[in-house]
Amino acid sequence: MHRYRSHTCAQLRKSDVGSTVRLSGWVHRVRDHGGLLFIDLRDHYGLTQIVADPDSPAFKIAETVRGEWVIRVDGEVKARLPETANANLPTGEIEIFAREIEVLSAAKELPLPVFGEPDYPEDIRLKYRFLDLRRETLHRNIVARTKIIAEMRKRMGEVGFTEFSTPILTASSPEGARDFLVPSRIHPGTFYALPQAPQQYKQLIMVSGFDRYFQIAPCFRDEDPRADRLPGEFYQLDLEMSFVEQDDVLSTMAPVMTSVFEAFANGKPVTKDWPRIPYDVAMRKYGTDKPDLRNPIVMQNVSEHFRDSGFKVFANILANDPKAEVWAIPAKTGGSRAFCDRMNAWAQSEGQPGLGYIFWKGAPDLETFGYEQFHPKGSAAEIASFNLAQERLAKWKEENEPDDSGPVAKNIGRERAEAVRKQLGLHSGDAAFFVAGDPKKFVSFAGAARTRAGEELNLVDRDRFELCWIVDFPFFEWNEDEKKIDFAHNPFSMPQGGIDALNNQEPLGIKAFQYDAVCNGFEIASGGIRNHLPETMVKAFEMVGLDRQTVEERFGGLYRAFQYGAPPHGGAAFGIDRVVMLLVGAKNLREITMFPMNQQAYDLLMNAPSEATPQQLRDLSLRVAPIKKEA
Repeated sequence: MHRYRSHTCAQLRKSDVGSTVRLSGWVHRVRDHGGLLFIDLRDHYGLTQIVADPDSPAFKIAETVRGEWVIRVDGEVKARLPETANANLPTGEIEIFAREIEVLSAAKELPLPVFGEPDYPEDIRLKYRFLDLRRETLHRNIVARTKIIAEMRKRMGEVGFTEFSTPILTASSPEGARDFLVPSRIHPGTFYALPQAPQQYKQLIMVSGFDRYFQIAPCFRDEDPRADRLPGEFYQLDLEMSFVEQDDVLSTMAPVMTSVFEAFANGKPVTKDWPRIPYDVAMRKYGTDKPDLRNPIVMQNVSEHFRDSGFKVFANILANDPKAEVWAIPAKTGGSRAFCDRMNAWAQSEGQPGLGYIFWKGAPDLETFGYEQFHPKGSAAEIASFNLAQERLAKWKEENEPDDSGPVAKNIGRERAEAVRKQLGLHSGDAAFFVAGDPKKFVSFAGAARTRAGEELNLVDRDRFELCWIVDFPFFEWNEDEKKIDFAHNPFSMPQGGIDALNNQEPLGIKAFQYDAVCNGFEIASGGIRNHLPETMVKAFEMVGLDRQTVEERFGGLYRAFQYGAPPHGGAAFGIDRVVMLLVGAKNLREITMFPMNQQAYDLLMNAPSEATPQQLRDLSLRVAPIKKEA
């Protein structure tokens, strides 16, 4: 028999009853039932129940073991009684009667619990990550991560992609974040950079004549941490394709990622036919370029209902600013003053003056006036009853207050309020909220209000994965701080219309062949068709203030390669960490990463970053400048 185990702690079944086996693992917990000891033994694969009675030669040692000790157990597989079987455990129909127990490693008192997974301070969890990783949920998440990556590799291979590795030590690149710099010992005073992404290398792979590249690529960005991005490093499914247009990339990758999601969705519906939503449309409908399509709320422009109306606040905004619009955020089932007041208070907490609103209280229905159901082919008496109920309802509406409430409704009047309701497709018991001004200034707030209303009213279907493409991003954007145009997205993308667009169109009106993949409100991928023509590339950079010489210096490899026959190419990069987070239902990327840093970008387990020794600094020809203390 093997020195440590004949089976794992998840293998044994009722068919193994009578066998003599050997298991090794961690003591998950010990229970004393009147002298009979039960030990739940855990390894990477699962749990098995061990039983030691006072007559067993193993009993004396069993009495000494504690949680998280590592032990070896020899014993006989026995069937549990039907009333004691555990249907929730794969090994729940058997137990091992211990004949011999060997302590392989004792454990000190634990600084955090492993069994039961109660909430615990994050700094303790990260300092003792090796214990934290023993917890069932975190352990399961890490295993799921490896399986998801394996599924990605499999699916990419099935559609003709080949995995190539790209360098880790490289040159600085303008990916939109700070680089991690690595000093060179051999070349004093110079630095390598860790790649923010394999962007230039994967394009060079296409220029080199390879096709359909992919890589599970580590990327490094010196950014402040946030919930959906870890500090320091992250991984992405990086890909590039030659001789393709935008549709080729989107139609290739949507089925690949759909199949990956379906493999780990646990039966939840997954979008098969991903909608392609232009950036401008996404901003107008959802207030964001990463919309959560599980939220059914779609915003609409309702400016004409407020123009020259009695609601002077909005009417004056529309009259005085040609860019101004009024947007409505329809909220089905939100038609109560209490809900509208909560939304208004939330808006004020966001630094806004408030939210205009209308809620439709609703008039009595036909049943109130003596009729329950209309049958077109009913008897003459039924039809007469229906007609009479309709007349009574119409008379009630004439004699009573409008069926809408709120100061907005009272000021614009019944007719306009009814027109708003009809445009938005709302009914009695629903509400609508309004924002006014220059859409570029309020769009983010409007999107946040849409999200808030959908969540408060439980309109969001959380048991599904809604995926889409956002396309037609602007190529340039205005940098207000520097009073100039900048790249809005990836500087290596092809502008729609090529060099003609750069020469002849208003810069801020140019669209790019750039696209994002979005799932449930998270951006999970970004990509584009590349600018593979050197003169077009130079022209694009010139428009943001970088001359030809600078382009040649900073992107020499790529620029030089484009001089020697570059195929049209494009690709994307899917964020593996975010995909895993969505699939396992985690709220934070630290719950799907083995050894993450904390929110201050510090590795509490390894105490990194740390100071270099004087010898290390001398080897690198470096000196650390002291930090000046503020007076």
